[in-house]
Amino acid sequence: MDAHLAFRDVGGTRLHLGVCGSVAVYRAPDLVRRWQDAGLAVSATLTPSAQKFITPLTFAALGAAPVYTAAFDDPQAPTPFAHLEPGQVAQALVIAPASAATIARLAQGQADELLACQALAFRGKVVIAPAMNPAMWNHPATRANVATLRSRGCAVVEPGCGRTACGEEGQGRLADLREIHLAGLRALAPQDMEGLRIMVTLGPTREHWDGLRFWTNPSTGTMGAAVAVAAWLRGATVEAVCGPGTPWLPAGIVRHDVVSARQMLDAAASVWPSCDAGVFTAAVADFSPVPPSEHADKKFKKSDAPDGFGVRFAPNPDILKTLAADRRPDQKVVGFAAESQGLEESVRGKLVSKKADMVVGNLIRDGFGMADNTVFVADASGREERWTRLSKTGVAWRLLSWLLSR
Repeated sequence: MDAHLAFRDVGGTRLHLGVCGSVAVYRAPDLVRRWQDAGLAVSATLTPSAQKFITPLTFAALGAAPVYTAAFDDPQAPTPFAHLEPGQVAQALVIAPASAATIARLAQGQADELLACQALAFRGKVVIAPAMNPAMWNHPATRANVATLRSRGCAVVEPGCGRTACGEEGQGRLADLREIHLAGLRALAPQDMEGLRIMVTLGPTREHWDGLRFWTNPSTGTMGAAVAVAAWLRGATVEAVCGPGTPWLPAGIVRHDVVSARQMLDAAASVWPSCDAGVFTAAVADFSPVPPSEHADKKFKKSDAPDGFGVRFAPNPDILKTLAADRRPDQKVVGFAAESQGLEESVRGKLVSKKADMVVGNLIRDGFGMADNTVFVADASGREERWTRLSKTGVAWRLLSWLLSR
């Protein structure tokens, strides 16, 4: 599991997985494990068609419980009310893969299979992740059924594009499991940031010196990616301004890929006026090398400087300070600081000099390239805390809760 996706205890405690007939069912057991790793109890229902591809024992062996197979003719059924129980105990229902037949049943309100009954009786949020032949996915009937489910509040994880099992190319294959995993978590998470637009800057910047070489730092963007995903899970619209090499983000997050500090400032400035808050996690290079004019877009060769050479650096714009100074009274600003020493003094100083509402700081040895972090947090009201050895997803979740409390 990518470190920026390893969320635990986001809200509900139980998720029900529906599995339909598709060759993509071989990927469903991995979803069970992912949600279990997130601290969830998982139950499952396999349609009769799904059982042609995979056995219920596979899911039971992974710890899914109960595993439902039929409404009435299963002597091992845990309850005579198998069509009702998931809606009584689970907070989210994810159907993955969802076949065209099951999508049609749900749209028309048919209850001729156990999974369709469970979906009709389900009180929580429902997510479908379709998988089918591209022609079936693009058929007007399927598109109309999906639109109907969306209009009723069902979340849809669009199928991916590429080569399907039948050999055809197009949209129809099961989506990236990360998308489905996160959609399940979003269905369980509190939507306390719904209606908010959050901007997050993340990752390093690269400041090119010639056509090949650049000045940068080892930031991976994991912390910022965790903040972006956490805000999206909680219902926010997220604009992510991403430096080079930053992690994968779900399709629901608007991603703006940049390279240099000036490009990051331009991209952030373009979305900042429409945002309610900005979380500036990016490790922006404070300086950029000034290239020899004749080598700005070419490789500087060894023969060009047989006796060595020097490099002059020019300051880059301070993105956090620039945008914090150009904000509305209702916009909130969260800054990040990475220091080698004097962490608390630096955080307190940047809180004032950057005109931020909150600053989160860590020592370089505690955060760069690691899955967890130890941070010192201070806000403009004088509140200060130290969070020790939290996962970066844990830091992100707690940071957003703090931000909402202001």
